[in-house]
Amino acid sequence: MPQTNYTSSIKHWADEDRPREKLMLQGAQHLTNAELLAIIIGSGLPGISAVQLMQQLLLRCNHRLQELQQLPLEEIKAIKGIGAAKAVKIKAALTLAHRIDREQHPIKSPITSSQQVFLLMKNELALLAHEEFWVLYLNQSNRLLKKACLSKGGITQTIVDVRLALKNALQQGATGLILVHNHPSGGLKPSASDRQITQRFKQAAALFDIRILDHLILSSKGYFSFADENDL
Repeated sequence: MPQTNYTSSIKHWADEDRPREKLMLQGAQHLTNAELLAIIIGSGLPGISAVQLMQQLLLRCNHRLQELQQLPLEEIKAIKGIGAAKAVKIKAALTLAHRIDREQHPIKSPITSSQQVFLLMKNELALLAHEEFWVLYLNQSNRLLKKACLSKGGITQTIVDVRLALKNALQQGATGLILVHNHPSGGLKPSASDRQITQRFKQAAALFDIRILDHLILSSKGYFSFADENDL
């Protein structure tokens, strides 16, 4: 079969090459990411098909859906032919996919390793362009009670309210906390301020018999665990 000319109008394609018809005939698993996204946005521009438009968008995020999910709406809209309506549809679809992933991997067992924390938080933090600081609240059995974003900041730093974190811990009845934040730069080496905030948490939490179990730094390259490095 000759290769589909994605630059032509979809209405001129063979039925088996049109994304919607292809999905109905062959199943969604046979469509590329660009074709699936083209179904979501519905249309392209004169001379540029919806599939080609989505190929341009995927090129911007290295063809990685996880990176696309983290792109701000303004960056998605920066591509000619993707207005607010199309950008919102893309965001909604990717957010639903992210929620499905969370439903399939719930944390029901006790958290006993940094790897579990990394898997729990990587989709929230690893690809962000700004820094966020999260706290995981655990009970006496190390089961997760709640996870919450404590603060959002710029690329280099974030302001963390230790008092608010401890207030939330007391309200949840938590006996252990795991601190998690990201480094948008990609580096995983703890900074002096990272070590300082860890010690501030330890000293304040000790007054309420609450333990700081770990502090993870996440990036697109992986993670660093204070507990694994015996650096708490």
